[in-house]
Amino acid sequence: MVDAQSGHEKTLTGLMPALAGANLIYGLGMIESGMTFDFGQLVMDNEFAGMIKQCVRGIRVDDEALAIDVIDDIGPFGDFLSHDHTMAHMREQSQPAMIDRRVREDWGANGSLTIQDRALAKARTILETHEPDPLPDGVADELGAIIREAERELGI
Repeated sequence: MVDAQSGHEKTLTGLMPALAGANLIYGLGMIESGMTFDFGQLVMDNEFAGMIKQCVRGIRVDDEALAIDVIDDIGPFGDFLSHDHTMAHMREQSQPAMIDRRVREDWGANGSLTIQDRALAKARTILETHEPDPLPDGVADELGAIIREAERELGI
């Protein structure tokens, strides 16, 4: 498995094209120049891709987001953190599941797990417990027909 630093490099290599308008993030879960696939890396990359998508969405600028009325009500040096508006909107920012933002003491008290440890555990849980939604009626038959046609064309 890759280390967290090289893993998070994928955020930067995905962010630049996304900011330039690309709408596809390639290589999730891939390591060693795409020669190896790692489920833990896939879980990390999923989080990184979510962060990239949030960045590309930009910053909302409207009356609710700007909270000018709240700023006017509270005034300079007031307590914005406990205001209802802050509480209502604080989860709109990045809420990573794999990146651990706790202070070192709390991180250590909870097992000192690295991002790789958490990502691999999450991948194992997904692989062991995930139950995909069933395909809509007719889709399996349609896919089978496409495969049979392709096999016929290729002489398989």
